[in-house]
Amino acid sequence: MDRRTFLHTATLAAGSVALAAAEDRPAAAQGGSPAASAAYTSGAASSDRWSRRSPKGAPVVRRFNEQEWLLDNVIATRGIDWDQGRTSGLIRACGEEAKADMEALKKQVKRYVDIAPGFEQLARQREAHAKAEEAAGNKTAARDNYFIAAQYWASAMWPIDEVNELIRLYNDRKNETYSKYIALADHRIERAQIPYRGASLSGIFHLPPGYTGGKLPVIVLIQGMDGYKEKSVSLYGDNWMGRGAAVLAFEGPGYWEAPLRGIYVDMAGWAEAGKVAFDWLASRPEVDTGKIGITGSSYGSMFSVAMLAAEPRYKACAVTGTCYEPGGDTIFNHASPTFKKRFMFMSGITDEAEFDEFRKTIDWKGYAEKVRAPYLILSGEYDQLAPMTHTESFVKALGGPKQLVVYQGGSHSVTGSSAAVKGPEPRKLQSEWLMARLEGKPMDSERWFVDLEGKISKATIS
Repeated sequence: MDRRTFLHTATLAAGSVALAAAEDRPAAAQGGSPAASAAYTSGAASSDRWSRRSPKGAPVVRRFNEQEWLLDNVIATRGIDWDQGRTSGLIRACGEEAKADMEALKKQVKRYVDIAPGFEQLARQREAHAKAEEAAGNKTAARDNYFIAAQYWASAMWPIDEVNELIRLYNDRKNETYSKYIALADHRIERAQIPYRGASLSGIFHLPPGYTGGKLPVIVLIQGMDGYKEKSVSLYGDNWMGRGAAVLAFEGPGYWEAPLRGIYVDMAGWAEAGKVAFDWLASRPEVDTGKIGITGSSYGSMFSVAMLAAEPRYKACAVTGTCYEPGGDTIFNHASPTFKKRFMFMSGITDEAEFDEFRKTIDWKGYAEKVRAPYLILSGEYDQLAPMTHTESFVKALGGPKQLVVYQGGSHSVTGSSAAVKGPEPRKLQSEWLMARLEGKPMDSERWFVDLEGKISKATIS
């Protein structure tokens, strides 16, 4: 019995019960399993091929299997943030209260297999606190603890790369605790089930605090490949809500809950998702359909361009931490092997050779050229997951007004460089830029280079 199976068995034996509402677990897409040897072609993957994916077991990644000992040593040395700012992202979503939890987690996680149980322990603690505060009538404290518990349950799902009882358990607990948060939140929140290829994609629709009626601008928010909808709107001081915008936090094909429903990544699918998400918003009386924009981070930058190309009603798009390398050779074959393993899970492909053919279809070509809406890209000069040359090529291909902002010395996260500290703060620039575009304010197509002292050099681009 491997460690994950043992943890799963122990968790169930301890009396953990999967609590699922029908809306949180719709039927998965139907279909048989494709032959692993069948070839993909570059460009959009065929829909019928997509619909037949039915993976069995976990993805097999050679580098991961051969180098897990090395990965564990890196985690022991660098900590749980070895591949990305996992704990900083959670603190940003949850607030200062999460800092102590993240410090405790850093001490506990010394190997890859420690991540899921570490987050599970924190989630159980927060959920217990929430119930105690609720019983005592302390609604604000209960609300905050339910929100934080949901983040930790979702984070516990990340290392699990197959649909099994444990990932379903974590997903159910995430949904249950977030539903408790919704009931106590300081603003109106609704779950969204968006029809898609005979199934549904999930989202969460937020209206800003104090909303009493009228038409609102909306931000459709697409996380990176390791992101999930519950983290998209912060517990306190959210960028978008504070500016009076509604938010649809959206999980498209392959994202978080989607593989549990049999819905996997493909570019054509994301183009379809862009249309159905807009249609869902257009049916809402609170939404100003002339003021709907998109944000994407990391792989959300790639998928947002498919959405925008397919649905011209979106007004503008602003992305950070780009992933514009066609086929993703750098992120999948040269970065931490966990990125490839995770994306294979999102793709519903367990055979590495088959995935290496499929990933060639994850490409912006044929989409970028169709985009006419204003587009902002914030990028680190030395992005370790997607070389800058690919971002430059993408910008050149865009068919509408565009602005590229490059932070000197910046990495994939953009925010880590002194250029981002002394120059325009990336998240503030992103939000102010996008809100201005939704209001119809004009812009020039420019390339900004922000140096380490925060000085901006501007040049016209076409």
